[in-house]
Amino acid sequence: QVQLVESGGGLVQAGGSLTLSCAASGRTFSTYALGWFRQAPGKERECVAARSWSGDMTYFADSVKGRFTISRDNAKNTLYLQMNNLKPEDTAVYYCAADSVPLRIGIVTKLNDYSFWGQGTQVTVSS
Repeated sequence: QVQLVESGGGLVQAGGSLTLSCAASGRTFSTYALGWFRQAPGKERECVAARSWSGDMTYFADSVKGRFTISRDNAKNTLYLQMNNLKPEDTAVYYCAADSVPLRIGIVTKLNDYSFWGQGTQVTVSS
């Protein structure tokens, strides 16, 4: 059974930092594109960061560019999202996701292209 489990969310003041982790089990995702999405109340789920399976390409939403970084540790089968200079508008539930197919060329940012999802972790940024 494939599982993605996020951790690291919490309450932080504006300007602060958090690192989210996404631990995968049941399958090795070293050959899968991975991404981080977020969903704020009343809004659609959006891709904030994504990484190609090879790691040579990354994507960041304009709203987080320069503040968030995405990385993975294949040995630990874990994906990370480092979030710096957090803003109140970053408040959302954050989800990690894995592509539906391995070895896809390029970046995957469409929600429907992802088949494996974590349960989400809440990030709240106070002003």
